[in-house]
Amino acid sequence: MELTAAAPLLVADNLYRFFRAGDEETLALQGVSLTVNTGEMVAIKGPSGSGKSTLLACLAGVDEPDGGTVRVDGVRMSHRPESERAALRARRVGILFQSANLFDQLSVRDNIRLAQRIATGSPVDVDTIVDEVGLSARRDSYPATLSGGESARAGLAVAMANQPSVLLADEPTGELDSTTERQILDLLRRRTDTGAAVIIVTHSEAVVRHADRSLTLLDGRLA
Repeated sequence: MELTAAAPLLVADNLYRFFRAGDEETLALQGVSLTVNTGEMVAIKGPSGSGKSTLLACLAGVDEPDGGTVRVDGVRMSHRPESERAALRARRVGILFQSANLFDQLSVRDNIRLAQRIATGSPVDVDTIVDEVGLSARRDSYPATLSGGESARAGLAVAMANQPSVLLADEPTGELDSTTERQILDLLRRRTDTGAAVIIVTHSEAVVRHADRSLTLLDGRLA
């Protein structure tokens, strides 16, 4: 997929998200605006409960903001039926969770194939993706047999299955040693080198140093 040079790949405009339980109302996001450009890696840090995961879910179209809009690669993601958001997400957004995004009953290769099957288009060869993350010898292995670092790389391979324009990562290195953390960050940097935008929610100072810029989320607001 060709990406327009210097074009913003992700634009979040004035996002609000609140949750209500009985008479209690929690404002998780309060007017968050964010633009991430082609080839840029952005780290978002902040204390637990500051709204980081809620923001990531809204950016991915997994959750709907109560106010504001999200556009990915020029296409509006928010305020449309879930089926449409899911289709857009499958084609344009890769998501990497801290606990990885693997189905235990599928091999590494089949997990990637499943992610590709959900989307349309002409995906990259599975073995090419496996080789890129350094798991050539483990392509037929199941998640339960992988080490922590291998599992993280396999999860990243699934997130990259359809060469997304935007890659969102939620604490992708939170349970990894420093050497493996560096490997994951180098792999994410390679994605920006191909023109993708990468947004990482993190508590890690190593991730912050590796990013092109970092933002702090406090009480649902970007500081």
